[in-house]
Amino acid sequence: MAEIFPLNRTRHWRADTCGSILIPMSVYEQPTSKERPDTIRVAGTPGGLVTYHVNLPPEALPTVLKRDLERAWYAARDAALAERQGAVRGFRFARPDGSHTDLALADRDARCWVDAVDNTVGIGNTNGLSLCLRLLALIDLLARAPWAHSLLHLARDGAEFHPALLKAAASQPLTKEARFDETGFRTRLSRFVGGFQLEAPAEDGLAAPRLSGAHP
Repeated sequence: MAEIFPLNRTRHWRADTCGSILIPMSVYEQPTSKERPDTIRVAGTPGGLVTYHVNLPPEALPTVLKRDLERAWYAARDAALAERQGAVRGFRFARPDGSHTDLALADRDARCWVDAVDNTVGIGNTNGLSLCLRLLALIDLLARAPWAHSLLHLARDGAEFHPALLKAAASQPLTKEARFDETGFRTRLSRFVGGFQLEAPAEDGLAAPRLSGAHP
């Protein structure tokens, strides 16, 4: 493993909202005791596609505990180092007005990370799904946010996050596209890092280090 390489491919796990990423199939449920059993319905196909029908928009998913997000990160990093494969997954988030947001996760690294989180805490419930999406949203943000690089320690086996990054990611609301709003995230982050001066955002088009530690 010679380097931490660019993470700009994370955009490939997000589809636009035109058309559906889901196909008709039988559905089985993975309820939890703390939420309605139909909040998230998980389905699979013989070809290995896994889909999630979520009766909440991404921005309505709950906040999570920092320690749980940290646990999810280490599980994802270990899976990346082991070069494990993950399933292709699709998500449909329903909105109160009857519209929906579709997200497709096909990027190799993102599939690996999500599979690790699913095997660690499960993403068939709102807390696990929120952990998963927040981890992806944090990595996506850091890939285009060089102002945060001083809060990262990059090494041959991946990256170590400053605790403030995880604390902000655990509590900052997701956008309707399941991302973090950069301005809002920077504002929240500044509450947790005393005396830290955030640099102005860099111009678009600059590559950022890959965080997973996986082989290219």
